[in-house]
Amino acid sequence: MKFDAEHRTDLLQSPLPPQFAMRPSSQPARLNPTAGHHSFPRTQSIIPSKMEALEVLGGYPNKPSNPRSRMVRVLLSMTVVMGCLLMLHSFLKIAMSRKPQDFYSFEVKDAKGKSVSLERYRGKASLVVNVASHSEHTDNNYRSLQELHRELGTSHFNVLAFPCGQFGDTEMGTSRDIEANAKNTHGVTFPIFSKIKIMGSEAEPAFKFITDSVKKIPKWNFWKFLVNPEGQVVRYWKAEEPVESVRQEATAMVRQIILKKRAEL
Repeated sequence: MKFDAEHRTDLLQSPLPPQFAMRPSSQPARLNPTAGHHSFPRTQSIIPSKMEALEVLGGYPNKPSNPRSRMVRVLLSMTVVMGCLLMLHSFLKIAMSRKPQDFYSFEVKDAKGKSVSLERYRGKASLVVNVASHSEHTDNNYRSLQELHRELGTSHFNVLAFPCGQFGDTEMGTSRDIEANAKNTHGVTFPIFSKIKIMGSEAEPAFKFITDSVKKIPKWNFWKFLVNPEGQVVRYWKAEEPVESVRQEATAMVRQIILKKRAEL
């Protein structure tokens, strides 16, 4: 096919279609001495690069959503959350069930029902006793315990009495009545705590710590347990053993406490 000069000029002057458009380079045209003609600058491709495409799409390929994939992701997320909750529950359960390390770590109730931390007795010797108001051992034990309490002094020693009504009908009154009877009838000045149980599933935790420590459960009223300044049970005495048998070891422990305090001065 032949074209005249005018027709060729029209073709050269007509604009190219968009798909054939060239992007001009910033580099100027240079003369190519070997080719004998001008070397035109390189043109840039109209096809966007991978990085440009990612910028347009916000950095991520715009893939069509798959309902099944979404469901799998939701189920996986729920599984992870449930696993974390179960782990937290187990941790809290273990932390709550962890036993205190010593007797003074517990809290108990006084005769008026007020919470009392046994931490106030840490650093002292304590004689813990399960008492009763109407036992064959009541008069003699209350009198001897009060003498020991007064003799060794509250600075280094305390008798801690826990009324218990699990041995016959020896302790039938309320905690307030028990405390009033002990003070008015027997003249005791050592602490009388709230009435407790020392046997069974409802056993007072503080007293259970004591019985677990010696692996012995009292079989009657006025069992005595000597607790050292660190809150550990070191010895126990049965109801039929007189308080005089306790005096020697309690006195020796108090003496050690005094000597230790003097050495620390």
